[in-house]
Amino acid sequence: MSHSCATKPLQSNMTTVKNVQNQSGDSMTSNSTRRRRWAMPVAAVAAFTVLSGCAKDAPQDTWQPAGENARKIHDLQVWPFGIAGIVLLIVCAAVGYSVFKFRDRGQAIPKQSHGKPSLEIALTVLPALILIGIGIPTVSTLFDLAKTSDTECVVNVTGQQWWWEYDYPAQAGCGGIEKPIVTSGQLVIPAGQHVLLRISSRDVIHSYWIPKLNGKRDAVPGRVQTLRMQADQPGIYSGQCTEFCGLSHAYMRMEAVSLDAAGFKTWVDNQLKPYTAPTADSKYSEGEALFITNCTRCHQVNGILGTDGKEVIARPDKYVYPGVAPNLTNLMTRTTFAGAAFDLQTEACKTRLWNTPPAQFTAAYLEGVTPQCLDIVQLREWLRNPTTKKPMYADPTKLATTGGMYRGMPNLGLTEDQIDKLVAYLTERK
Repeated sequence: MSHSCATKPLQSNMTTVKNVQNQSGDSMTSNSTRRRRWAMPVAAVAAFTVLSGCAKDAPQDTWQPAGENARKIHDLQVWPFGIAGIVLLIVCAAVGYSVFKFRDRGQAIPKQSHGKPSLEIALTVLPALILIGIGIPTVSTLFDLAKTSDTECVVNVTGQQWWWEYDYPAQAGCGGIEKPIVTSGQLVIPAGQHVLLRISSRDVIHSYWIPKLNGKRDAVPGRVQTLRMQADQPGIYSGQCTEFCGLSHAYMRMEAVSLDAAGFKTWVDNQLKPYTAPTADSKYSEGEALFITNCTRCHQVNGILGTDGKEVIARPDKYVYPGVAPNLTNLMTRTTFAGAAFDLQTEACKTRLWNTPPAQFTAAYLEGVTPQCLDIVQLREWLRNPTTKKPMYADPTKLATTGGMYRGMPNLGLTEDQIDKLVAYLTERK
């Protein structure tokens, strides 16, 4: 009786231990299963992240320099990356060896010692020498990148929410520009020439970056930052604002278009051509009237005349917070609009232009946006309701901090018929 009573608690305890062991084993199995379940997705994401940087012909690839300054940056970064890769392999090998060799097997804690002074000194001196070896050419390259004394052409670049304005002052450089030219979205420069960009901002801090041509330069209100730009050969080079600047920061893009010397001169002449008003009985005259009524408060078209016969001068300083809106003179000589966020060309025509060999690129670009290549859907969507295409603070009733001015283009409430007429007018501006 007493023996039987004594064994029951023991059996109960043994059962409890077994249950705990089984639960522990189940828990370990469950954890192992969860780890295996997550291992594949994590590995896939890591592989995708690494391989995403290996895309061929990426438009903003810093590893494919196409200009003198970008090449200096590329040459500077190649061998430090190599050294960093070797250091990474050594560190990973040392950590892996240590983890495997000295893993916990239940042994006693090893005796703690001070270490080896010679090894500590070596591991201090070697990194210092590497940093000095990297620092000297880095400082030298920075001085080279800051050089502007050899520039042959000047362009004022101004950032605002959320687009870039390019102002070419009258100058002897750039092959000679007799009158100022103001455009947006696409910086057009002569191939092979050093161009001085004078960069500033009208509202918040932006950052100008064409990776294949040079490094970044911040656009700061009230300051002028200089940047030397040069492209080896004709082509289009894509860029992106790299300083968060508000709601449509991701849509604030830019493109640098490089043309041969003769082609650049042709482009300048095209921008300075006198305005030709549509005849009164043409299908474009109603579009012009709609443009004057709805658009010229902010957007300038050089040479456009009002009903009084005087040139219409836009007053964006009264309606938009930065005080400026894109100049739409000769709009169809560009291939983008709305801060280079959208293409005026269809995808097929855009791909063909971007892939045109340098020898034929200038002629292809100077054709402008032809009727066959016009992406009329994009343009109509923009005129119908721009804030759905590019998020903007365009409601003045909600903008107490801007004095009721717009940040971006508001919805003008145009009818489909009005949109048709405006599109017909705008597509003639080249």
